[in-house]
Amino acid sequence: MKKRITLISIVTILMMSLVLSACSKSSSSSTETQQLGADAGENATEMSFWTFVDLHGKHLDKMLGLWNQQNPDKQIKLNVTVMPYDDMHNKLLLAVTSGKGAPDIADIELGQFPKFLDGDNVPLESLNDVFAPYKDVVVPSRVDIYTKADQVYGFDYHVGATLAFYNTEILEQAGVDYKTIKTWEDYKQAGIKVYEKTGKYLGTADTSATWQASLLLAQQNADFTDENGNPKVNSPEMIKAFEMLVDLQKNNVIHTIPGGQPDTEEAKGEYNKGNYASALMPEWYMSRFVNEMKDLKGKYAIAPLPVFEEGNPRSVGLGGTGTVVTKTGKDVQLAKEFVAFAKLSKEATTEIWNTLGFDPINMEVWKDEAVTKNPDNEYVQYFKTNAFDTLNEIKDEIRAIKSVKASPTIGNVLNTVTLNAIFEDGQDVKEALDEAQAAIEQELK
Repeated sequence: MKKRITLISIVTILMMSLVLSACSKSSSSSTETQQLGADAGENATEMSFWTFVDLHGKHLDKMLGLWNQQNPDKQIKLNVTVMPYDDMHNKLLLAVTSGKGAPDIADIELGQFPKFLDGDNVPLESLNDVFAPYKDVVVPSRVDIYTKADQVYGFDYHVGATLAFYNTEILEQAGVDYKTIKTWEDYKQAGIKVYEKTGKYLGTADTSATWQASLLLAQQNADFTDENGNPKVNSPEMIKAFEMLVDLQKNNVIHTIPGGQPDTEEAKGEYNKGNYASALMPEWYMSRFVNEMKDLKGKYAIAPLPVFEEGNPRSVGLGGTGTVVTKTGKDVQLAKEFVAFAKLSKEATTEIWNTLGFDPINMEVWKDEAVTKNPDNEYVQYFKTNAFDTLNEIKDEIRAIKSVKASPTIGNVLNTVTLNAIFEDGQDVKEALDEAQAAIEQELK
């Protein structure tokens, strides 16, 4: 057991990089500061914003220009500092807990968020008042993950709704119509045909990420932790999920993939070669296709996930970064109003879709076909079907997986030991999950 726990500790930084990949195509490797809104009036309020993703700073740059145009009496100059992931979160936590040196506004990655909500005195501003005008148009689960005691503390860049991406060229060779795949049994039968006819695998058996476990738990209205945040990775729902995946593996429907999961360079190479015919991943994986798998343009269709039984929820939001306002800012109310505008307004969320390819949390954009079906949009051009047709179909079914203090430890144990034990070594599912539960409990002592 000690050997496994040591391994878990060694790979912590590596696994946090994996989580970060859910939010952006790139992150900073050095610290850089730039002032935005320099042409604002002399009465503009100067604020600071810390982030770990350069593209997030660029998004706020565009939103700041619009804000200053629309609010001449409340203009802002924003000093944006982009830092490496660990540096930023460590410095931010120290600053907000000490009450000294914190920025006005900051990004906090979802996996880090529980650290900032720990205890009775949360060092972040409640955003409830500025959230109120958007409450009825925002995907609820993407706000819930940044909420404590009914107080909202962060706004995300995307929903991260998990979707099924199908290579229709391979499926057609096997005589499979992806539109008929509604349940995991349908997926299994389709995969058997694909393997028999083409020698390709329909999907992956992930050994270094919990995308699959998360979506299968969400379909059962379950989680990695109980209502008190305690781990329960050997629950009946987890056992059911992994026994189903093992059955798919034994029938050559899914197979382990180089890199351990679809969002790695090695795995994308396998998709480019046509060795796997589906990816069950969050919506932001669209950007991976568009930017890193260009040869597959026109081959992939988007559909809802298969489920255990029709009527189960067909999606879960995964990955994320919440933008927050600290308590020590120069003008906290102004900062809150700007963050709500930059993250929740229709203008902001339209920009997020157009430039980043993320599914915006403001669902008003989902209904605007001038935006969602714009023929000049590269994400519209790439896929055989429109992502928003599926998103609108499942919009009321998008569940959430909680991020709590135990989550990093849970992820590290599963991703470095358990998944490999099940899919590479063939260990019994219940035995492997019982060992994982014990290892997690030991690590959390």
